[in-house]
Amino acid sequence: MEKIFRFNSIAEFHTFCGLSNPEHPLISLIDYSKVSYPVNDHELKWIQHYYSIGLKRNINARFNYGQQEYDFNSGALTFVAPLQFLKLEINSNVVVEPSGWLLLVHPDFIWNTSLAKKINAYEFFQYAVNEALFLSDKEEKLIVDILQNIKKEYQSNIDKFSQELIIAQIEMLLIYSERFYERQFITRKKSNHELLKRFEKILLDYFNAEKPLQNGIPTVKAIAAEMNISPNYLGTLLRLHTKQSTQQHIQNKLIDYAKQQLSTTNLSVSEIAYELGFEHSQSFSKLFKQKTSQSPMAFRQSFN
Repeated sequence: MEKIFRFNSIAEFHTFCGLSNPEHPLISLIDYSKVSYPVNDHELKWIQHYYSIGLKRNINARFNYGQQEYDFNSGALTFVAPLQFLKLEINSNVVVEPSGWLLLVHPDFIWNTSLAKKINAYEFFQYAVNEALFLSDKEEKLIVDILQNIKKEYQSNIDKFSQELIIAQIEMLLIYSERFYERQFITRKKSNHELLKRFEKILLDYFNAEKPLQNGIPTVKAIAAEMNISPNYLGTLLRLHTKQSTQQHIQNKLIDYAKQQLSTTNLSVSEIAYELGFEHSQSFSKLFKQKTSQSPMAFRQSFN
């Protein structure tokens, strides 16, 4: 049976990696060059109960998140939320000097603060590892400066302002990360355009092959999996470039197909609804009217 480690606290991760006890039980900035994983196997799997933000370089390992992989041979910023599964494949044949920083934040630290309500809105905590944020030198310096400010604050004498100041720094880090991600989506226009074209083709093929009849209405998760990207990454990409969510795109494509069937075939509304993967024709009619301001029958009659 494969061994999956579970780190319930930041202290447990420190001990596992051969580091001294954290200076603060709920937050820690780790120098990645000092991390040593005490395992003989080439593969390491774990689940953590805290947030982590990692800026890593020159790692002789490959991280795997879900079905995605990423080699850390250049600087990249990654975000992991509590209870996510991570796999690390260590390449013992490659000798490098890893560097970077790893910020660990336990949920208890942000509980009952302004960040507690906001942190789940940052979708990059659900991105796959290969959807990491690639930083320019200027951006990396800014991120490192914020990380160092966080460390200085929890290393100083703790007072009633300490938590608020650290939370403010973490929020600043996340806001800058969101800005840099948007820059990355814009500067990678070519690759993003290819993803959008692939998304449209997958949807088109799905309906043309009558897959809804066998598999039901296509889900965001299923389409993202076929594209080998995470649902949140796909959603961010679509919203940035088209101002619509993935679900809206799926529904629009579904309505387009329904209009085609209503205007060119004699199939009943119920038959079309069933063909599109709806269990109940009423649900189809409701969505159709919501999207077109017409019932399916009214739309069909407009062609007569």
